[in-house]
Amino acid sequence: MDNVFFNLIDSVLTERESFNRIWFAGGKTQPPQFSYQVNFPRLELVLKGEYINQLDDGDNGVCQISLMGGDAIYIPPNSWNKPSWNTECSVLSLLFGKRQLGFSLVSKTKDSPKFYDVQKHSIQAWTGHAVDPILTALNMLATEPQQQPMDEHLLQALLSYTRNMLHVPLHQSKNRTEDLYQGICIYIQENFHRAISRDTIANRFNITPNHLSRLFRQQGHMRLADYICWVRIERAKFMLRQYPFRLTEIASRCGFVDVNYFCRVFKNKTGRTPSEYRGVT
Repeated sequence: MDNVFFNLIDSVLTERESFNRIWFAGGKTQPPQFSYQVNFPRLELVLKGEYINQLDDGDNGVCQISLMGGDAIYIPPNSWNKPSWNTECSVLSLLFGKRQLGFSLVSKTKDSPKFYDVQKHSIQAWTGHAVDPILTALNMLATEPQQQPMDEHLLQALLSYTRNMLHVPLHQSKNRTEDLYQGICIYIQENFHRAISRDTIANRFNITPNHLSRLFRQQGHMRLADYICWVRIERAKFMLRQYPFRLTEIASRCGFVDVNYFCRVFKNKTGRTPSEYRGVT
């Protein structure tokens, strides 16, 4: 990890002694197009500026919120939020995968169509550690009508865990190859709805496409293309169970450019058409 990025994350985790306001995202209502929804928990910390989002606010349904520096959003697994990115802001996201802890910093100015600072990194996380009950408690708290003051206590514990992970000596982590593989898996889970490919992923991680394919053969249980397809089909199964989306929309939201191809792949992988799967779940 770049020393400047490391120091920034470390200072944010150390200095965040309190939160101005904490929001919890839900997942009961249909997520709008281009919303951000993955199957692991996330925490977004607003460092500065104004961060505008749509989210499912439980009993209130879909609402638009404006977060300022010092605010935070906790997004449980399979819940969603949709940033507008129309204002000047800087946001640090923490992504709590099963074996990896991901960091994502995004900064943007109001009048620019592009982000001026995007940094991503992941590190090996401890398994079976105290983070599991912390995340479980936060996921349960997201559905409760009264969240204060427990929400802040739990988020402080989560930041303390994250900082401890950040300072684990390199020799206590698994080898760099395993870290790279897990980081790529998180990236695919975040971006399955986009037009990702072997070449674009290799370019993102500054490795050759052949090295990427070799990495999945050595570290994973399936080829890269099969892993991307598996992530997309698992998300499609979730959407078929959870939302009444048309098949064309599910296909699009899961990264399939053609609904007929999506239906063929879905049946090949599950033994049922999407409509048949929806009818029995």
